Amino acid sequence: MTTFHTVDTFWIGRYLGADSLAAVTGSIFWIWLVISIGEMVSIGVDAITARRHGERRPQEAAHTVGDGVWFGVSLGAVVALSTPFILAALFAMMQTNAAVTSIGKEYLGAYLLGMPLIFGFFAVDAAFRAVGDTRTPLYILLLTTVLGLALDPLLILGAGPIPALGVRGAALATLVPRGVAFVVGILLLRARRLIIIGAPRLSVWARIARIGAPAATTGVVFSAIYVVLTRTTTQFGTPALAALGLGFRVESIVYVVSVGAGAAVAAIVGQSLGAGDVERARKAGWSATQLVSALGAVMALITIAMPETLASIFSTDAAVVHEATHYLRIAAFSQLFLGAEVVLESAMGGAGWTMPPMLGSTAITALRIPVGAWAAAQFGTTGLWWTLALTAAARGVLMVGLWASGRWRRAVV
Repeated sequence: MTTFHTVDTFWIGRYLGADSLAAVTGSIFWIWLVISIGEMVSIGVDAITARRHGERRPQEAAHTVGDGVWFGVSLGAVVALSTPFILAALFAMMQTNAAVTSIGKEYLGAYLLGMPLIFGFFAVDAAFRAVGDTRTPLYILLLTTVLGLALDPLLILGAGPIPALGVRGAALATLVPRGVAFVVGILLLRARRLIIIGAPRLSVWARIARIGAPAATTGVVFSAIYVVLTRTTTQFGTPALAALGLGFRVESIVYVVSVGAGAAVAAIVGQSLGAGDVERARKAGWSATQLVSALGAVMALITIAMPETLASIFSTDAAVVHEATHYLRIAAFSQLFLGAEVVLESAMGGAGWTMPPMLGSTAITALRIPVGAWAAAQFGTTGLWWTLALTAAARGVLMVGLWASGRWRRAVV
């Protein structure tokens, strides 16, 4: 998926220009916010289903997966139906210029309509992970990502009878493979008797929401704060906003690997606690943290050594490359802590202990608004970029402390 989004950014940045890149960057913050709502389903289904498997109750686990799929699709449908009525307000909040807003509405409008498929796949993915199978989702996403890579240039630039759809084509190249992944995932779950689709049980929906909502709130607040920070970033012009988006693409390598490791450790923690093996759960959290932190250190060194080269891959605009290079040099510091944050927050989610991590992470992230505004006024983009890096590092340190405290062991699911 990281490869796909990187290639997607390449096509947009190199062939559609800085305005399109900035528009997609602004849209991404809203997409993150919406995706965070959907991750409530993923986290809740993962924690409950893994615990049921650990308790040797596969039938109840399969029923829970079916409830999770219904919940995800229904939640995604609410987002899709709301999209036409909220698009203008979303970009007005970021105060982007007219050109960026017009392009962004095309991209975001198309993307949000596909939320039922994306939210539904969250439940499917969680079902496989909860039983300890992370390979099947890998194979599904591998095949569908190849489809997305083929669709990306065709839909963005057009070819033969296919019209050039620009940023709208980029959104569709993401959504079509996700829809295929959702359908294939459901069929495989049914074949393995890991899902039972019946009448939705609202009591299970409530339990999924209770466990998943605190962690989802962290993502929602994180994204909402970035929307506010976009207003600070846009005062430095379109290149600064585009540079922020390029920086995220480079950082996403560590982030997405950490999400994968976090998904695995969440399943291990849930199953281990269900079987009464607390020590196995504890060791899994620390082992995954060591793994992703090593990757973070490697990526930090690469980012420091060749930031301009990395930025030049995605844009030919000299101003964008210059600002992105500046961002990447500073952001290298935060990559040392990014993996620990993601993995241990997932591990605590697997235990069903999500409220304290949410409160701590949200408090640190909220500091970005006043501190970022002050630092930007004093030091320009340098102050803003350092605000992002230091608060990201603080969240990683916080998660290490919470996991070490062991309080997650007493969570009831």
